[in-house]
Amino acid sequence: MKRYRALLSLLAFTFLAAALCTSTLTHSQTKPQSSSGARRQSAAGAAGTFNVKTFGAKGDGKTLDTTAINRAIETAAAAGGGTVHFPAGTYRSFSIHLKSNISLYLDHGATILAADPKDGDGKYDLAEPNEWDQYQDFGHSHWHNSLIWGENLHDISILGPGMIWGKGLVRSGSQSRTAAQNEAVRTAKDAREGAFTYPNPRDTVEPGWGNKSISLKLCRNVIIRDISILHGGHFAILATGVDNLTIDNIKIDTNRDGIDVDACKNVRISNCTVNSPFDDGICPKSSFALGYARVTENVTITNCQVSGYDEGTLLDGTYKRAFRNQTGTFSPTGRIKFGTESNGGFKNITVSNCVFDYCRGLALEAVDGALLEDVTITNITMRDISNSPFFLRLGFRGRGPKETTTVGALRRVIISNVSVYNADPKYASIISGIPGHPIEDVLFSNIRIYSRGGGTKEQAALDPSEKEDTYPEPTMFGELPAYGFFIRHVKGLRMNDVQVSYLNEDARPAFWMNQVKDVEFYRLRAQRGANMGTFVLRNVEDFVLQQSWPLPDTRIERTESKRF
Repeated sequence: MKRYRALLSLLAFTFLAAALCTSTLTHSQTKPQSSSGARRQSAAGAAGTFNVKTFGAKGDGKTLDTTAINRAIETAAAAGGGTVHFPAGTYRSFSIHLKSNISLYLDHGATILAADPKDGDGKYDLAEPNEWDQYQDFGHSHWHNSLIWGENLHDISILGPGMIWGKGLVRSGSQSRTAAQNEAVRTAKDAREGAFTYPNPRDTVEPGWGNKSISLKLCRNVIIRDISILHGGHFAILATGVDNLTIDNIKIDTNRDGIDVDACKNVRISNCTVNSPFDDGICPKSSFALGYARVTENVTITNCQVSGYDEGTLLDGTYKRAFRNQTGTFSPTGRIKFGTESNGGFKNITVSNCVFDYCRGLALEAVDGALLEDVTITNITMRDISNSPFFLRLGFRGRGPKETTTVGALRRVIISNVSVYNADPKYASIISGIPGHPIEDVLFSNIRIYSRGGGTKEQAALDPSEKEDTYPEPTMFGELPAYGFFIRHVKGLRMNDVQVSYLNEDARPAFWMNQVKDVEFYRLRAQRGANMGTFVLRNVEDFVLQQSWPLPDTRIERTESKRF
């Protein structure tokens, strides 16, 4: 036993000596940490996290925190990347400059507040020059005059349950000018001709003012998730030439456009709620802002809601519908729209499982030379729609270099499983090309549309003009001669299991068609009053109607004019 105890004591002494030796050796081989390294480690806090308050941000809603925020981002970038953390507080700021490999994280209770230049203690970055700015609105042509912006970056994120409040941003140029300046702009003559060929100079924002909450140009691998944006300016989010973009689970309650993805590739927009009463909610575009026509492609929009409630009432949970303009009326926008800027085109896009509430309907527009093709839309509900439930328009506004901009195409579109209730009776759904350029290969399947009705015989006699170069909007043709679908310059249209009806008596036919070829209806149901027809056909070829009781099966090779 004594020998065993002695052996244990010897082993314990040996291990202790070895440990002391190793500790001494390690200490002697380790260089003292420099003071700058210590400061970096302290600023970083938890590994890879950079708290903006460590860099001097106050977060009191009064102090200007721009410098501290940008210093935190620059330090994180110099360290190879990391998360810039905004703890609870209100961070008043002008332009924030993103960097590659950086994430902004807005914690619960954190708000980035867009400062107002009128306060006199700062300005937003100047709008950078763009020699192609004559081909799209001012807001699309510039990115630096924003609250948060980045250009030529990769691997960036804006995350967290906090908020971006664009309080000091403007939605239009007039808000950045005095009354006298606005009057001077209003009376100035623009040498460039064409009502919609060039942007309106009144949209130009004065230097030092910001008009976008988040603005990204030529970036890749971008994630925007979980944040809320209130009063976002001209654009709550503008992404131009951004690839591999994910926008997920965000809420936007804004005074102009919600999400605009322009000339982007590989985009995922999901689980988002966008309230934008005065402009579009989710809006794929393909402008000429980059100096060339770049297609927007490989896009999915799913599980989203768009609406036009009074601004601010989405986020406060009251969902009000009280706003009226000076005429006492209001037509909220808040929709999903492809266009208007449409130089590069739209390809390989799906929209699914989305809700439209108190807003305009779905719009697909190709008017600046774009090819809009291979698009599917499915599982959509719409209620209280302020104009056309569906607006498919191929036109020729032609805003682009004249030597290369020609009429585009709109083709291979599938729309299925849609329910529309309480649509504005003045505007039927519209599928309209222009002479010599029909919309092609469109399928509507399993559609239910309930219009408010009330159309008159006078409306039924209307024959709207073509308006080939007019700005595309469902109201462009005025009141329409059908309550269901207005179809003109279309080739290859299929409607399967489509039902249109009205809530009040309507003296118009369900379908009005002109210059349509190769059209087939199967299991159609269309409400009609006594002595009223379902179809008005003009210059229609290859018309087929099947299993659409009480109408008989009908095949028409060609007719210049027919009603039944």
